[in-house]
Amino acid sequence: MVVIIGRPNVGKSTLLNRLIGVKLSIVSRRAQTTRHRILGIYTDPHAQIAFLDTPGFQLQHLSALNKAMNRTVTSALRDVDAVLLVLEAGALTRQDKEIIAMLSEAVPVLAIVNKVDKLKDPGLLLPVIDELQHAYAFAEIIPISAEKGTGIPDLIKTVVNYLPVGEPVYEADAITDRPEKFLAAEIVREKLFHSLGEELPYGTTVDIERFEHEGQLRRINATVIVSKAAHKAMVIGAKGAKLKSIATRARKDMEQLFGGKVFLEVWVRVKQGWSDDVRSLRALGY
Repeated sequence: MVVIIGRPNVGKSTLLNRLIGVKLSIVSRRAQTTRHRILGIYTDPHAQIAFLDTPGFQLQHLSALNKAMNRTVTSALRDVDAVLLVLEAGALTRQDKEIIAMLSEAVPVLAIVNKVDKLKDPGLLLPVIDELQHAYAFAEIIPISAEKGTGIPDLIKTVVNYLPVGEPVYEADAITDRPEKFLAAEIVREKLFHSLGEELPYGTTVDIERFEHEGQLRRINATVIVSKAAHKAMVIGAKGAKLKSIATRARKDMEQLFGGKVFLEVWVRVKQGWSDDVRSLRALGY
């Protein structure tokens, strides 16, 4: 069991998807896209690694939703064999240092320096590595590009060195412990991010109200939940064009992931204050 942590938007979900070879965790340029713990299972003839992707640890703006996501991170740190702390190749930020200060020496921590492909000069990586060596007793410091795949095979080989010997926990072809219903909601949420970008209100989530199998066909009803009426109009778009585009692209991704036809209907509902209401958060799986 290996947990992936880091501040928002450092590429944790991109890393998980690259490690598993399947798009499990949704990705966007918007910070804090990931809100739940996502398990991705890597298996080869020599090892099985359960990678846990977590939300970006939020040390500011502690709404009930952000507090719930932080609890997801801290709970994921328990009973793991190793920690991958993902950082950006540019420089250590104040948030990075605050997360480093929270680490436990009881578990080996590997510093994963991501986005090395974004550096104009590879020599700029050396000061970051030097700073990391002085910031914490990291078991390893590994430069990678999760987006390009650079350094991923070496990362997997290194992680294996920190795992206990034992029997596989999951079937050889398993890639996650999350049900299809959860993955469907995440896919719709990703398309919301891609369609609306920075305009997407933070208080937006997706609830799957129907998920039924009819042979190889899946019938899915998804509800986009927003906190204001104005946000509903934003998601629907002129004459419903925005919502139709979101649904179409989500359906195509679901069919690719699930390996079968999908009939998808997407609706939008206003639920004021849901992201600061503990009862609503629990009902929506936070």
